[in-house]
Amino acid sequence: MKLFRNILDSVKPHFEKGGKLEKLYPAYDAFATFLFVPGHTPHSGTHIRDGIDLKRTMITVLGALFPALFFGMWNIGQLHFNAIGAEYTNIDAFLFGLLKMAPMIIVSYGVGLTIEFGFAVQRGHQVNEGYLVTGMLIPMIMPVDVPLWMVAVSVAFAVIIGKEVFGGTGMNILNPALTARAFLFFAYPTYMSGDKVWIHTGGEATVNGFSGATPLGDLANNVPLDMSMIGSFFYGDIPGSMGETSTLAILIGAAILLATGIGSWRTMISVFVGGYLMALLLNVLAGPESTNELMKTPAHVHLLLGGFAFGAVFMATDPVTAAQTDKGKIIVGFLIGVFAILVRVVNPAYPEGMMMAILLMNVFAPLVDHYVVEANIKRRLNRVKK
Repeated sequence: MKLFRNILDSVKPHFEKGGKLEKLYPAYDAFATFLFVPGHTPHSGTHIRDGIDLKRTMITVLGALFPALFFGMWNIGQLHFNAIGAEYTNIDAFLFGLLKMAPMIIVSYGVGLTIEFGFAVQRGHQVNEGYLVTGMLIPMIMPVDVPLWMVAVSVAFAVIIGKEVFGGTGMNILNPALTARAFLFFAYPTYMSGDKVWIHTGGEATVNGFSGATPLGDLANNVPLDMSMIGSFFYGDIPGSMGETSTLAILIGAAILLATGIGSWRTMISVFVGGYLMALLLNVLAGPESTNELMKTPAHVHLLLGGFAFGAVFMATDPVTAAQTDKGKIIVGFLIGVFAILVRVVNPAYPEGMMMAILLMNVFAPLVDHYVVEANIKRRLNRVKK
């Protein structure tokens, strides 16, 4: 690391005030603070001396994403080889998935960071760290065969319209990764839904009995739930978005976020509780004669399907777009779980409701926080009067 430190120190004068590359200082600062803890110190006010800054926090979140990311790569490969009836090893499956995901990750970071650098240079401020995570989340919530140009367009839309127009990281009201997915879902729905987008077959013939439908897609078409598949729902070797299928891998990531104090346990638990109770209520309302398979699906199974777990752990806990108060996190998380299951079951055109639920509550999170704070102020004033 000393080599990198020497290189950065040698070129730094060119980027400082009066240097030839003065306008590009935000880009230099981004690389320097990514590799090394910043040397900035506060000039006033109370502060804590600590080596953990926002970049280090974002890198920890990336580490929490790796279990789901690596499993997703393997899952892409094994689904492909099983679909065409070819023999393979686990290494073959992982490498195939790596080759499919790597271009999407490169495009996501390339387009997103270019726009981030451009805005930072134009505004003369530091590059925001939030895209370190967003750039990985976007490929992980996409189907395997979505064209790269669509990934690029959705990233540009998410960064510019979803974040930079509000002032950049910390000011946006919508989760940027979900904004990218929502843009593609409504602009190019045939690439984001259906039975043919979740497994890459490469135009090769598929084996008899092969179906590319996700479990949620089958249930939405009133195909009865195969209870013997619950293990697969938890383990994740099923069709779906590239990083969302394995609840086990996602829970490992959740443990990392909770152990490091980065993720909010209030939000995570309340999302699962809200989703479970809503599904349980729909189970009761369905009755034994209901023909709606989603309504009859056991409540605990709903938590394993689609992007529910991924959304609860990595999307609903976004520190910018989520609620900021403790009570607000519980309320918003609970409502995300409720609305996710409600949209999933009631809306026949959209069997996955997590994206809609999180984006909806992103909008209402500031309002929830406002009333929580107002209630606290009112309660304290009453206490003073007494």
